[in-house]
Amino acid sequence: MTSSAVAAGRLEQIGAALAGLPGEDFAAAAGRLLAVLGYRSRRILPGQTGAAAELVGSNAATGSKAAFIAAAGDARVLFQVTDREISGAAQEDLFADHGFADTRNSFIFAAVELAADGYSRGRYAAFTREINKRFQVPAVVLFRTAAGRLTLAFVHRRVNRRDPERDVLGSVFLLREMDPAQPHRAHLEILDELALPQRLAWMERHGHQANFDGLLAAWLDALDTEELNRRFYRDLFAWFERAVAAAQFPAGRDNNIPKEEQVIRLITRLLFVWFIKEKGLIAGDLFIEHQVQGLLQDYDREQGDSYYRAVLQNLFFATLNTEIARREFSSGDNSTHRDFSRYRYSQEIADADRLLELFSQTPFINGGLFDCLDSLAGVRDGGYRVDCLVFSAFVDNGVE
Repeated sequence: MTSSAVAAGRLEQIGAALAGLPGEDFAAAAGRLLAVLGYRSRRILPGQTGAAAELVGSNAATGSKAAFIAAAGDARVLFQVTDREISGAAQEDLFADHGFADTRNSFIFAAVELAADGYSRGRYAAFTREINKRFQVPAVVLFRTAAGRLTLAFVHRRVNRRDPERDVLGSVFLLREMDPAQPHRAHLEILDELALPQRLAWMERHGHQANFDGLLAAWLDALDTEELNRRFYRDLFAWFERAVAAAQFPAGRDNNIPKEEQVIRLITRLLFVWFIKEKGLIAGDLFIEHQVQGLLQDYDREQGDSYYRAVLQNLFFATLNTEIARREFSSGDNSTHRDFSRYRYSQEIADADRLLELFSQTPFINGGLFDCLDSLAGVRDGGYRVDCLVFSAFVDNGVE
């Protein structure tokens, strides 16, 4: 099996584990997700009731502590992971003591149910800090909101320079409010990066032992914001290079505009469309492939351009760049055939009424970004063979 197939299999397993989170007992479902990521242990904290006040303990009362207790429902430690679980020794020794270990070289994994549908980043950070104050070891916290959204939280700790027995809580990393039913591809990939097999491979490459210190360094590397940003821009540039190489433009026309510039125009428009889609101003079904297939005649993701022509061109020019009262299909005669402010390519559309219904919630954007440049010499907005590029940008990277 190739490395890409193994990676795809892991992502599929993580997606399946996420799908089981809503509606189930959260502690059990969170434990199954962590097991898929490679984190499991029989070191359980006995006597838990699930009360939020119990999880944060009897340390000094603060406003954020009171807010956490008010917001949290069931809140409990799932298990503890020590050097033995990280190295795999605990799995091999069936007769070893698996009680909760009194050691600072360990991680705590906790699951907390929250009462509201969603929370700000600052609120999650405050809740995570309150839980970590209770323990002398790093606590990885999984939160589930009333809407079923999942957040993974981890706070960086360092030893207090004045008192080695105490830790200073640093910045909080959040993988915030993932949708278990439709997780973004980026969320799945970060969870995969945090999986124990991936972190053990990182430790081996960087000369770290398979223990608490090694895993802590591996987690900090995986969650490093600068590295995540660098990885994002590397991936974006790689996609851009693939798009430039693969995009096809109509032959037989004077076209002096570099391919790179034309692809940049497409990407700029798609990024803006994605932004207003996230704001609920464009129907999400336009970017879900199995929904789009029923709207088009003879749809072919790999070889065709019907999605770009019938959906995106009509979205860009006849919807976003046209006042709502003026939106209509071209009559097909010479007077309107080249009018990009009219809906076109009706022969490629299988369900025109449904497509117009999806377009109807989109506002008029009077900013020039969606001006059709087809009439200018050397510039061509129509006829790209880019359907596979569009869906690799949107669907494969989690916009669906």
